[in-house]
Amino acid sequence: IFVGRNDDGSCAGLPVTDETLRNLSQIHRDGSIVPAPSTSVSKMQIQGCDLLVIQVVPSAMLPVRYSGRIWVRIGSTIQLASLEDERQLSERRQAYDLTFDQSSAYGSTVDDLDLLYLEREYFPQAIAEDVLKENQRPFDHQLRSLGFLNGDTPTHGALIATGIDPQKWSPGAYIQFVKIAGDSVTDPITTQRTLTGRLDSVLRRLDELIQLNVAVHTDIISAAREIRTPDYPVEALRQLAFNAVMHRDYQALNSPSRIFWYADRVEIRSPGGLYGISSEDVLHGVTAYRNPLIASVMHSIGFAQRFGFGIQIAKDAMAQNGNPEPDFIFGSSQATIILRPVQ
Repeated sequence: IFVGRNDDGSCAGLPVTDETLRNLSQIHRDGSIVPAPSTSVSKMQIQGCDLLVIQVVPSAMLPVRYSGRIWVRIGSTIQLASLEDERQLSERRQAYDLTFDQSSAYGSTVDDLDLLYLEREYFPQAIAEDVLKENQRPFDHQLRSLGFLNGDTPTHGALIATGIDPQKWSPGAYIQFVKIAGDSVTDPITTQRTLTGRLDSVLRRLDELIQLNVAVHTDIISAAREIRTPDYPVEALRQLAFNAVMHRDYQALNSPSRIFWYADRVEIRSPGGLYGISSEDVLHGVTAYRNPLIASVMHSIGFAQRFGFGIQIAKDAMAQNGNPEPDFIFGSSQATIILRPVQ
């Protein structure tokens, strides 16, 4: 996509600044497009005109939904996808190399998915209401269009997100939460929870644990005014913990995502090293999806509002609350984030 010329071909005189490039590079990550596309934005000069160039890489995870709908180009028109269009897109997806969460979980069947949850709760969140009402497609076709089936076999991501027993198929797909009354792992444990089950249930209970364990300090300014300061901003903990679930390695490592809540810090540990990017990329908002299907599910159920902004949102929340900046430690088999309380 080239931006910077008028309809008659003359230069529009568009000021292509770093801020313009930065703003446009973030448009695709607002959560409207699922899965989020890979794009690059650059400045180019052609025949004396400064142009802004947006390159969009074709998605390997078809079909792609915009605001819960699938659109296809037919001739010179753009129309809602038919059943046959969706089938063809699903077949094209299978022609690409699949990530682990998109690949078949051999031995599983559709009956291993929580079909009642899918029909009553997930479909209404993932698919636009008008499309859902008009949908006459068989149930298995709907599952394929969401990437939940390869042929007749559920994908690993579908079982992790909507399975009756997700840990049967991915033993490490759970969260271990431990609160420790001290600064060392050998100090007494005050709270310990193992969060298993469907992805939405795991994330909801994790959210509750985070809110329950944040301590709030209250300063009384006057009879009519008080200032309440949490030791950690809930939003920072939430963003980083959800990121650990979204981007972890579910294939090679059967260990859980872990949260250790010490007296002087919180450590969030995610199995698996960085995927396709460097540590510098991560801190500047660049995202490569090890689990694009799980990322799409988390967006649909409301646990990932905007793609690629989790770390920046967390850092901003920590700064605004007066906390030190988080420490990021990326190893070959684990990513660890350390948060420290308000001093």
